[in-house]
Amino acid sequence: MNDKKYAIKNALIYTVLVGAILVSPLFFYTVHMKSIHSIQNELFLKKKSFLILKYMQEFDQSEEYFEYPRFQTFKSGLYDESFKPIFTLIESDITEFQNGYHLDGNKAYLITKLPKGIYFDADYLIVMNEISFAPIYEKVFLILFLIIILVFILSMFFLNSFAMPFKKINQRLDNFIKDSIHEINTPLSIINVNIDLYNRKNEQNKYLQRIKAASKVLSNIYNDMDYLIKHDRLEYNKENIDLSKFLKKRIDYFLEIATMKQISIESNIEQDIHIFINKKQLGMLIDNNISNAIKYSNENNKIEVSLHRRDEYCYMKFQDYGVGIEDTKQIFERYYREDTYNGGFGIGLNIVKSIIDESNIQLSIDSKLGVGSTFTYKIPL
Repeated sequence: MNDKKYAIKNALIYTVLVGAILVSPLFFYTVHMKSIHSIQNELFLKKKSFLILKYMQEFDQSEEYFEYPRFQTFKSGLYDESFKPIFTLIESDITEFQNGYHLDGNKAYLITKLPKGIYFDADYLIVMNEISFAPIYEKVFLILFLIIILVFILSMFFLNSFAMPFKKINQRLDNFIKDSIHEINTPLSIINVNIDLYNRKNEQNKYLQRIKAASKVLSNIYNDMDYLIKHDRLEYNKENIDLSKFLKKRIDYFLEIATMKQISIESNIEQDIHIFINKKQLGMLIDNNISNAIKYSNENNKIEVSLHRRDEYCYMKFQDYGVGIEDTKQIFERYYREDTYNGGFGIGLNIVKSIIDESNIQLSIDSKLGVGSTFTYKIPL
């Protein structure tokens, strides 16, 4: 995971945690604001009820009829002691029959007890309007949204600031590894070329063969580290590859390394199997499996490599009879080494995992401690 993705991931986690912490005070803030809004609405209805009472008090009994006041922002009505309407503009049913302020869903009622025989024989004045808390919810969500955005921006800023010294150290380390790999490649090539030239002119020398095998081990480590550094910056184009021939070549390459531990490599490879994959990545996948099989096999043993076709897939299997694997999930983590005795850097299987994920290849592992391991790859044809 690169630095940018790491910063974004952790900034999001921190933002979610802060947001979760703020939910509780925002909840109480929402309840408080709703209470204030309800009180304001109650005061509004009281003012309107006083206004209606004023209209009725100012009514001249000599006039033929009383024109009941109508308003757009609220409705009202006069009711007797049984809460039967004498005159009302309220269309909805009244659910509360007690003096005071009441809420029923999005409707608010103010029931006022009237003096007997003064206001057209009415006992109650009810004033009603619709109350909405939408502005409060919108304000709360806006506050939460702004806080989250602010926390995320600040998180990104501080994470990048705190990580800057480590980024510089990592950059220097990457540069050192790149330079080291470049320096290693040249002498390795010279060793291999000179051994091949010597073997052409002279008889086979077991000591030189061991040197050649050791240089191949170093070359395999070099290829892993080179791929690990460059794979984020390079584009790996796919091509049609004869997997049968390619697999045989890679087995031949590792024969000298296997011979150093008196390990034989037995192969059962079906001919003319073609797949669409990047050649470099395929080599990394096969090399890491054969290399690990040799590394974790016991001496004077064997490794079995097979390839066969079934329907629209081919199955490539690597089986060893070695130490086995205790945790088949954790082995794909970078730098994880289950057995430090046999060396390695813990990057080979991490590379393999990234390749099979990119190439839509399925992997199944069967392993028992002290018995051995089998890696089976299901590859689309």
